[in-house]
Amino acid sequence: MEQELSVGFIGAGKMAFGIARGLLLSGNVKPENVMGSAPSNNNLHKFKEAGMQTTHRNASVVESCKVLFLSVKPYILPGVLKDISPFVTPAHLVVSVAAGVTIETLEKFLPVGTKVLRMMPNLPCVVQQGSMVFCRGSSAGEQETTLLKGLVSACGLCEETPESYMDIHTGISGSGVAFVYLFAEALADGGVKMGMPYDLSKKLVAQTLLGAAKMILETGEHPGKLKSDVCTPGGTTIHGLYELEKGSLRSTVMNAVEAATNRARELGKN
Repeated sequence: MEQELSVGFIGAGKMAFGIARGLLLSGNVKPENVMGSAPSNNNLHKFKEAGMQTTHRNASVVESCKVLFLSVKPYILPGVLKDISPFVTPAHLVVSVAAGVTIETLEKFLPVGTKVLRMMPNLPCVVQQGSMVFCRGSSAGEQETTLLKGLVSACGLCEETPESYMDIHTGISGSGVAFVYLFAEALADGGVKMGMPYDLSKKLVAQTLLGAAKMILETGEHPGKLKSDVCTPGGTTIHGLYELEKGSLRSTVMNAVEAATNRARELGKN
């Protein structure tokens, strides 16, 4: 990875800063070679405090940086693309993290031949434990995908997928974070119901979720197999699982993923 690689963020919200922070932690980019732009200083101060450059002019980011992360709201993006298009060259790599905006739309607003990648991160990227998928445009190749993976490696897991998986990823990893928080809240409240102080219950729940996730990733086992490993005949776990099954937990969660995915598809069409 070139030490002098320059990376820009058009849009400087929480997700943009989380990814930018990951770039710095990876050691692949120097703070002075990262620039963020936004209409106001509300979010830019975080970039400044981390030693990164800031501007209110999107074109300045394009002129100064070779890798461009487009991290604005989807409804704002077409206007931003029209704004920066005259300054984009074949040397640029444009990475969109705007939900629902397709490769086709991105390429329509940018010069023919622009190297475009579409990436969907999720909120835990801000603590470097994100789940990210990306797909490539018609002019992006292996060099660009390798570059992106190297840049965001410190932000979490990053996988290349077909574009048709993007909205599903929104359902399981984007919205799914909130589903996990709801389960965590219920689990912690269960501890309180049985007499444990909330702060301790919350901490134990968070560690339990972290440990369970790590077991899935590191063992490669099917979650159903790991679940069975915890159960003993007539034991505590199977009694608890029976109550979850009575409440249709699995089908409800699957329906929630379906609802979130379908909503992402609707937003993409709009």
